[in-house]
Order: sequence, then C-alpha cells, then structure tokens
Amino acid sequence: MSSPVPSGRRRLGVAVVGFGWMGEAHTRAYARVLHHYPGLVVSPQLVVVADEVPGRAAEAAGRYGFEVATTDWREAITRADVAAVSVTAPNFLHRQIGEAVAQAGRHLWIEKPVGLHLADAQAVEAALRRQRLHSAVGFNYRHAPAVQAARELIADGRLGSITHASFRLLSDYAAHPDGALTWRYELARAGRGVLADLASHGADLAWHLLGPITEVVADTAIFLPKRQRPTGATTGHVRATGGETGAVENEDYLAGLLRFASGARANIEVSRVAVGEQNTYGFSVHGTSGAVAWDFRRLGELLVSTGTRYQDQSFERVLVGPGHGDYAAFQPGSGIAMSFDDLKVIEAAQFLRSIAEDEVHGPSIADAVRAAAVVQALGESADSGRWVKIDT
Repeated sequence: MSSPVPSGRRRLGVAVVGFGWMGEAHTRAYARVLHHYPGLVVSPQLVVVADEVPGRAAEAAGRYGFEVATTDWREAITRADVAAVSVTAPNFLHRQIGEAVAQAGRHLWIEKPVGLHLADAQAVEAALRRQRLHSAVGFNYRHAPAVQAARELIADGRLGSITHASFRLLSDYAAHPDGALTWRYELARAGRGVLADLASHGADLAWHLLGPITEVVADTAIFLPKRQRPTGATTGHVRATGGETGAVENEDYLAGLLRFASGARANIEVSRVAVGEQNTYGFSVHGTSGAVAWDFRRLGELLVSTGTRYQDQSFERVLVGPGHGDYAAFQPGSGIAMSFDDLKVIEAAQFLRSIAEDEVHGPSIADAVRAAAVVQALGESADSGRWVKIDT
C-alpha cells in the first residue's frame, strides 16, 4: 500500500533499477530527502525495485518498503504509477535502460558514466530532450558544501586569475590481486576502466570549478593484467580464487594534463590500484593571489590561502558551515561531519526540484555528456600519445 502523502505535496512514484550499493544509496536518499528538504512540493514514493539477481529485489522491498519487486527492469519503468526512475545498473546497460526510460516518459536519475562511450551519453540526452524530461547524474562530489564554497571563492576572484590546479582520485578498491574479474574490467561491459569510474568525476569537478576544458594529453597503464572470474553473482568489489583466469581489458591508472579555455592548466591522476589510498579524492587550485584545496576524506574542511602577501602566504583551515552550499539542510553549526550519503540526499533533492519546478537543478545529463567528452579525449590521447582537442 502506498504511503500517505503529506498535505500540500504531490506523490511522485519512483523505481530503482539495479540494487547494488549505489541502488541502496539512491533508495536511502529518497527515504530521507523530505527530512532535510521539507519545502519540496513532491513526495517520492518507493514503488518498484528491479534487479536481475534472484532474490535481491525481494530483499530490497522487504528492507525499504518498495511496493513491488521484480527481476525485469522493463516492468519497473513502464508502470503507470512510476514517474521517475533511478538507474544504478552496470555501465553496459545505461544506454539501453536510459533511452527506454525516456521513451516511457519518465524522468531519469542515472549514475555516471551513462554508458560505455560518449555516443551513449549523447543518445540518452537526445531521448530525454525529445520528451522534455528532467535528469540527474551521479556527480556527487560537487555537492559537498566545501566544494561549493571553493567554487564561490574561485568565481568571486578571491584567488586572482586561476593559473594551475591538480585533481586526484586515488583508490585501492582493485589493488588486491585476488580482486574478482567482474564486468568492471571488461571493455564490452564497462568501457574504459578507471577513466569511466573515477576520471569522469575528476572531469566534472574540473569543469565545475574552472570552466571549459579545451585540450588534454594522457597516459594510462594496466598494472594487474590478470584476474580470476567470480563463480556467482557479485556486488561491489569482491575477491575470487580458484576460478578461471582472464585478462583485464581496461586501464588501472591514468595521468593527464588539462588545458582550459581560461588559460589555466591542470593535472589529473586517477588510480584504482593505489595501495595505501582509500578514496583519496580531492583537488588543489592555485591563482595569482591565492589557493584552495579540498580532500573528500575531510569532507567539511577547506584549506584556503587568500590575501596580498603572495610569498609566504599560509593556508588557513576553514570549517564549512550553514553558509556553505546545502550544509544547513543537515547540520546547525560548523564542524559537524557530513557523509557520502548526505551528498546523495542533496542530489535527490535537486532531481526532485527539477521535476517539480520544470527547471534544471544540479548536474544533469548534459554534464554527463560533457564529462564523457573529456574521458573520451583522455582515452584517445593515451592511445595516440598526442594532445586531443575537445569540442566545447
């Protein structure tokens, strides 16, 4: 039975397609969003969850209160009581499901990279545009209040003219030699490797903070070329031993250089096999009179250097608070920690606002296309050894 909708709000039925870790994150965000954004005029209702792994959807329905569980995503997106769909399935299904969601006339919240190639993201964007539907894409790191505060510092000229920057996304999720050879390591099902997984976030952050990227050069490497296939269904990053050994087909590591329309320069480094690094995501941005730096693992902090000293000008640690980004929707005072799940709640709120107000809030499919263009150019550069221009 449907949950009652608070007075003054309209019911918005949602479906979640794919119920691994990210499917759960979307579901929790829908469940919490009105707690943090009581002014929303729509009330998300968990109607249907779809996952092809036997029993997984039924378990999700029991835990989170979905009205229907199914193994068929097509059934989920065509129900009359569903108006919006979250797609958290593997990369190779993004285009097929994304286009089908648009054709069914449903709004779409989809995880990056939105397919295997730039053409896939462009196809989903075109399908949504034809139907005049709204979208959200999972570039969650830009929602951190500290990142929003850094963007304001840059836009306000507090750092002077931006000269150079560094973006890093280092992780160890694939560092263990017994890490299973799942779809993430196959070109046909994942497309690019750490490029699609982490560099897409880096490309979005770089563009979000510094504006259009015009040209890139890159180098990639596979450091663990063989892995063993899992013997059953998997979710997340699991280990496998004793199974059939296969080749890793996409990159473990990327180092690249970025040129911006503003004249700024940046480097980007991403790795999924960085022993000792757990979610080491962040950036440093330097200008002619200041600098700012952020580390995801210290989500609520910025290092800021501003003033007129230039030489010997120190960094100050700034704790973000209610005046930064969406922080006030979660905590009343500076220095109280937020979480990854909170960033997904912000994302859900922006998606629901876009639908309710018929106006774009937050990263949309257009941002996914833009990031995919950067990722494609980085890959082409790594393959050719040359600088590659991006059509902005």
